[in-house]
Amino acid sequence: MSLTKDFWDNRYKNKDTGWDLGEVSPPLKAYIDQLSDKNLKILIPGGGHSYEAEYLHYKGFKNVYVVDVSKTALSNIKTRVPSFPPAHLILSNFFDLEMSFNLIIEQTFFCAIDPNLRPAYATKSFELLSSKGKVVGLLFDAVLNEDKPPFGGSKPEYLEYFKPYFNILLMEDAHNSHDTRDGKELFFKIEKKTLDIPLF
Repeated sequence: MSLTKDFWDNRYKNKDTGWDLGEVSPPLKAYIDQLSDKNLKILIPGGGHSYEAEYLHYKGFKNVYVVDVSKTALSNIKTRVPSFPPAHLILSNFFDLEMSFNLIIEQTFFCAIDPNLRPAYATKSFELLSSKGKVVGLLFDAVLNEDKPPFGGSKPEYLEYFKPYFNILLMEDAHNSHDTRDGKELFFKIEKKTLDIPLF
């Protein structure tokens, strides 16, 4: 399995994007609607078409960033939302980023990476977040594919990755999922811990 930038770019070029809801995910829309600080620095990793970024942008959030390895996906955002700051559309691998954010919004990126990278996702999120920073979003609570994305998982597995670095504020069945994902999602909110020992 080779989930390279060409793999993902070709998926977008060929419109082979079955995971794409075509709209902001309802649980994330509800979460965004209760955010009041428009200056939060927000990252959406593996954002794809990133309707969440579009929604945040039009709600007046000034510091929203999308990182993706697909040039086509980022170009599609630029076309759809011409007022979105071009410098905030980052063509890069999430694991190569060296920035700082207050909030990471998770929407179908975690399930798209090789499952072997899940521990690295937890540590990289920890590194990218400022003090008390949060990761908020959705994780599949279902058995999915074994040989291609999306890859599924379960709450006990996810807790194992995140507990060393984050306080688990919430991880429960999403009650307002999109119809196509009803009963298959966990909504989670985790906050960066203050660690007394170095990561590595």
